[in-house]
Amino acid sequence: MNSEKLEIAGEKFDSRLFVGTGKFSSGETLSQVIEYTGTEMVTVAMKRANIGDESRDSILPHIQKSGVRILPNTSGVRDAKEAVFVARMAREALETNWLKLEIHPDPKYLMPDPVETLLATEELAKEGFIILPYCHADPVLCKKLEDAGASAVMPLGSAIGSNRGLDSREFLRIIIEQASLPVIIDAGIGRPSHAAEAMEMGASAVLVNTALAVSGDPLKMATAFKDAVRAGHTAFVAGIGSESSTAQPTSPLTNFLS
Repeated sequence: MNSEKLEIAGEKFDSRLFVGTGKFSSGETLSQVIEYTGTEMVTVAMKRANIGDESRDSILPHIQKSGVRILPNTSGVRDAKEAVFVARMAREALETNWLKLEIHPDPKYLMPDPVETLLATEELAKEGFIILPYCHADPVLCKKLEDAGASAVMPLGSAIGSNRGLDSREFLRIIIEQASLPVIIDAGIGRPSHAAEAMEMGASAVLVNTALAVSGDPLKMATAFKDAVRAGHTAFVAGIGSESSTAQPTSPLTNFLS
């Protein structure tokens, strides 16, 4: 994935930073964060969209006025059957067949269910959805999701909202090496340096939510993540030097002083 533009399902994007919409103090703050990150892809849980219900606070107007692509997600569903239902509802309500597939029945750790995610991917691919499944950093699973019809894979860096960074970095390296689809690191990225590291590894993009929403200054943090993602990707494309366990001279060792 060395191109300057990110390409998913035939569409190209300048930004490689996706933004999640949970935990923000207000819709206005979210709207400003979207602007400062320069993102072109914003995820929104269908349970928070409140479509057609003007009596409740919906985040949709704040996202829609920014002009970015809305990527509905199925957060909150417990199995493939529920995920397919929510996906169909999202397509009808938001007029998009793009979908972040997210199935995590465990409310404590929010770990994605690999079996149900694969089943849902197979079903939704048959129905023409452009599926970006959230999954474990499991190289075997990611290849199976690719074979099942996913348009990208979104393995976790660490637990949702943990801000721990790339706990799964060694498995992510394998996934990136083997993938012929975009690999978007999702969940656990808490610092701009985490995002830069993911991009330096060769990730196609990263998704950030909690680190932006809980920052003391979300707008400055948005700018920091924007710069970090760009720097990390540029470094990867440029070619990062190999590591060595010993010192390597940067100047020729000559006897010019003798």
